Amino acid sequence: MKAKTLLLLALVCVALPAIAQAPPEIDDRNPAHVMSYLGADWLERPTRDEEQQPDNVIAVMDLKPGDVVVDLGVGTGYFARRMAPKVAPEGKVLGVDIQQEMLDLLEQYCEDAGIENVVPILGTETDPKLPEGGVDWVLLVDVYHEFQQPKPMLEAIRKALKPDGRVALLEYRLQGDTAKHIKEDHRMSVPQVLAEWNPAGFELVDLQEFLPTQHFFIFKRGCICPEEKTPDAPEK
Repeated sequence: MKAKTLLLLALVCVALPAIAQAPPEIDDRNPAHVMSYLGADWLERPTRDEEQQPDNVIAVMDLKPGDVVVDLGVGTGYFARRMAPKVAPEGKVLGVDIQQEMLDLLEQYCEDAGIENVVPILGTETDPKLPEGGVDWVLLVDVYHEFQQPKPMLEAIRKALKPDGRVALLEYRLQGDTAKHIKEDHRMSVPQVLAEWNPAGFELVDLQEFLPTQHFFIFKRGCICPEEKTPDAPEK
């Protein structure tokens, strides 16, 4: 009996990576509405350090001086301002947002903090305006679920990564009670994320669950799985 139990555990451990890369089919997801710049104060709320542990997240990313990092959906720069010293003096943080008002706030916060290596970029819903093959890390914090056009954005992110580049993706948990205070369309499950990121050419490297309310995914460039070919219609 003991031998059978050990064999079963071994088979489960072997199967887990395959499950992570090939999630079950799920229902289509409707993107959440984009948070307006009028709610920017919430991005600087006093409790955010405790809730999202930016220092621990950035430590996992292990940024190096000279790195080029993207904060996609930068908002007021809550994470960007903390990453900037890690990559200074030669490195920079590209802060991308689709609202100019957010970028204006970002610039003001950086100026007040004496940070000079954060570069604001006004992107669009389909193009983050990133340098092709020039990025070490792309960070997305509570923003991917708001992408109105996720497919072209994922394609652009993949093109922007260096061959050894990585993506850090934080999303509120859909299941369980840890993020019940967040609207459901602003939360995502692990299968939902993998069902969209894997086919777009991303491979899951790690899934961290130390944050109180969020999943923390790390992706690298993977293969783009070809879509199944539709059989030709029979001749009549």
